[in-house]
Amino acid sequence: MPTVTEALNTMDYGPAPESTGHAMDWLKSREFGHFINGKFTTGSETFASINPANGEELAQVAQGTAADIDAAVKAARKAASSWAALSGHQRARHLYALARLMQKRERLFAVLETLDNGKPIRESRDIDVPLAVRHFYHHAGWAELAEVEFPDHRPHGVCGQIIPWNFPLLMLSWKIAPALAAGNTVVLKPAEQTPLTALLFAELCIEAGLPKGVVNIVTGDGTAGAALVEHAGVDKIAFTGSTEVGRKIRHATAGTEKALTLELGGKSPFIVFAEADLDAAVEGVVDAIWFNQGEVCCAGSRILVQESVSEQFTNRLKARMKTLRVGDPLDKSTDIGAVVDQIQRQRICSIVDDAVAQGAVLHQTPAYEGKGSFVSPGLLTGLGAANIANSEEIFGPIVTLMTFRTPNEAVELANNTRYGLAASIWTENITTALDIAAQVKAGIVWVNGTNMFDANAPFGGMRESGFGREGAREGMLAYLAPAAPKGAARKAVDAPSAQPDANSGDAIDRTRKLYIGGAQKRADSGYSYAVAGAQVPLGNRKDIRNAVEAADKAGKWSGVTGHNRAQVLYFLAENMSARAAEFAKQVGEAETQAAIARAFYWAAWADKFDGRVHSTQSAHVTLAMKEPFGVMGVICPEEAPLLGFVSTILPAIAMGNRVIAVPSQANPLPALDLYQVLDTSDMPGGVVNIVTGPRAELAETLAKHDGVAALWAFADPAICEAAKAQSAGNLKPVWAESQQRDWQGAEGQSQDFLHHAVQIKTIWVPYGA
Repeated sequence: MPTVTEALNTMDYGPAPESTGHAMDWLKSREFGHFINGKFTTGSETFASINPANGEELAQVAQGTAADIDAAVKAARKAASSWAALSGHQRARHLYALARLMQKRERLFAVLETLDNGKPIRESRDIDVPLAVRHFYHHAGWAELAEVEFPDHRPHGVCGQIIPWNFPLLMLSWKIAPALAAGNTVVLKPAEQTPLTALLFAELCIEAGLPKGVVNIVTGDGTAGAALVEHAGVDKIAFTGSTEVGRKIRHATAGTEKALTLELGGKSPFIVFAEADLDAAVEGVVDAIWFNQGEVCCAGSRILVQESVSEQFTNRLKARMKTLRVGDPLDKSTDIGAVVDQIQRQRICSIVDDAVAQGAVLHQTPAYEGKGSFVSPGLLTGLGAANIANSEEIFGPIVTLMTFRTPNEAVELANNTRYGLAASIWTENITTALDIAAQVKAGIVWVNGTNMFDANAPFGGMRESGFGREGAREGMLAYLAPAAPKGAARKAVDAPSAQPDANSGDAIDRTRKLYIGGAQKRADSGYSYAVAGAQVPLGNRKDIRNAVEAADKAGKWSGVTGHNRAQVLYFLAENMSARAAEFAKQVGEAETQAAIARAFYWAAWADKFDGRVHSTQSAHVTLAMKEPFGVMGVICPEEAPLLGFVSTILPAIAMGNRVIAVPSQANPLPALDLYQVLDTSDMPGGVVNIVTGPRAELAETLAKHDGVAALWAFADPAICEAAKAQSAGNLKPVWAESQQRDWQGAEGQSQDFLHHAVQIKTIWVPYGA
């Protein structure tokens, strides 16, 4: 031990080990089977759970099989109806009991989490466990309020949940708490590397008196997870993990009615402007990338610093990096523990080696000399935007640094990624902060902070970072299903033929064209197809491409006020009314009047579907902004060719989106004739684009197009299934309905349209600090 004088001279921390006695006693006293139907199984094949800090075995854990998953799903299904039938208050009491029991065993959870995962005990003790408890308390409240706040919704049923190894207990709480609050039952598959706190939680379920089968936990590798995803008895899948696995899950669930939320990878920008408090920003980097060894999906792994302060900032960052303590995760003075296993360590090192080979300069603290899977904190400089370290998720304590000159360049660099999970903005200028926050493509934006989480703050990404939200009201909605349409199943229609048809009865003075960019356009194919009374253009993928380009150029529509969008929609409704007699000849008086009323209805919503200010941490305002996706594809219903068209495209554009609409294939004439109404209603060119033709082919093109941010498909089951599968490449959200709606009634103007027309951006702003 150093003397007092030596300690004062060095200002170094002495050892502060955390006792592992109780955790090791717990490990030694148990055999770890699966938790199914309220009890633990025995006799399964097992694998070792390893302490990544020293490579030693902690326990033998059961390897889940398809039979184990089947047993767990059956148990959850058996318990589902009685659990859903409980009052919200009764479910809340169970959640409250779980929260209290977690608090009573918080140190055991923290030590066990550090042993199993390798993260510093300070983080397990002070961040992970309290936040996990917070989720159960928060969702106990939602259980109490669900019947009032979500009156037209029901639980999905059995939820299959797959969680990662970076925050094992926290991810468990993020998923199980809202699922139970909403009335669902659960089958959870923890990561094979970190199953122990999930098994400890299972014991709490028994202690809390949770009914048998409500929570089931099956441990094992990816084969168990795949069996859970593919099980026909699962109604919803919630997955947090890699984008690669997320794509596979999207494919696997495409042909089913399973609800799906995906929280995937990230490559989040950390933007430092010249006027920022540089010392605070340096500490922000510590929290952004060196927290949890950088094994954080929303880690600020790409520093973008304004050129005028880059040298000063970089020097301060290098000096701060040297003070970080790498070592025993159970030492309370440790800043950076072990990464989860040697495979992950090798992957991190491989990407860093490739980055250096591509021209980057690595600044890294000395390697930790002890055994275990440790990676020292590092900074990569001198690299271009195409460097592998800037494009691939490293998932370790390595950060890149690039410079920018102007705010526009900062936004361009920040958005130069296929991901869109989080961003951090550092500036003392609130105007700059909120201006950049609006422009970055990320589901979470922190201003002068980073890695802040709360159960009442929506969390989730955009683009290839997945879709859906966890936490707060939005997270509850993800575990509730709205009332399903009651109509018959939609039937497929044959692809249209380009052959001449003498029965079309087309008049020589009327030539229908596509409507793209505010103008009539001939189909690229040069072909038409016959419908009753007319010939219409046979659109193809190049017409979709042109429509997407036109919609992209109409981006200003997303920035105008809701009031201004409402005025355009009101004007459109007026002009439809003035031409009601013409439309009535095509679809009848009842559908025409309903379409006009529907236009007024969605105009009314344009400035009223508001975001929220969430109550989270003190000294912050947490804004949940409802932002348009941007460019959307809409496969409109075959039935009700005018009313169905209006009822689907108008809520999308009312929320600020621009659409490429594929109208009814059999009767697209009412939609095509709307171009004159659009032209005379102050609708900017490119906001509404109409492409007629083969629905299946056009839907496939929209699903695969990277420029289309979201897709709605009101079509037959084959098109709906294909749209989900074909969107797996870019992971766009797809709302697909194969059941007919009552377009004349309440189903035709459900708020579901509004919810599916926006994505939540959560912005954390300092307030009252």
